Amino acid sequence: QVHLVESGGGLVQAGGSLRLSCAASGLTFSSYTMGWFRQAPGKEREFVATITWSGSGTYYPDSVKGRFTISRDNVKNTVNLQMDSLKPDDTAVYYCAARRGVLSTVVHDYNYWGQGTQVTVSC
Repeated sequence: QVHLVESGGGLVQAGGSLRLSCAASGLTFSSYTMGWFRQAPGKEREFVATITWSGSGTYYPDSVKGRFTISRDNVKNTVNLQMDSLKPDDTAVYYCAARRGVLSTVVHDYNYWGQGTQVTVSC
């Protein structure tokens, strides 16, 4: 059974930083593309970052490019999201997700999801 467990969320002031982690189990982690998504109240889940199975390739939307960095450790079976220069608009529940295949920004392309961790950015 696949489990993805996020941690590291919390309350931070605008301009601050947070580092999210996602621990994976029950799958061959190094074979999966990993992604981070977020969902704010009343909004659809949106793509935040993705990384190839090897870690050699990443992709971000313009809204977070230059502020967020995704990384992975295939020995520890973890994927991380370093978030810097946070803005109030970054407030959301953040989810990690896994898929077999190439990088994707599409929610429905991902097979496994964590339960999410809340990130709140105050003014």
